[in-house]
Amino acid sequence: MEEKIKNILTDYKSLPNKDLEYALETLNEDFEKTKGLIIKLTHHLDNLEKNYNNIIEEYKNRTKK
Repeated sequence: MEEKIKNILTDYKSLPNKDLEYALETLNEDFEKTKGLIIKLTHHLDNLEKNYNNIIEEYKNRTKK
């Protein structure tokens, strides 16, 4: 994390509103980016699971004796 944000998080009670606004904007941007990545990865994981299950089911059907 950026050094300025680290300092603000450590000493936020004594800093001016301008610094708090900067921290809020920066943290919100990071939150939204992280949330977007998690959503994309969740969709990817769901898709992987679906494809795996389809293939394993087909494989099991083919290898039944």
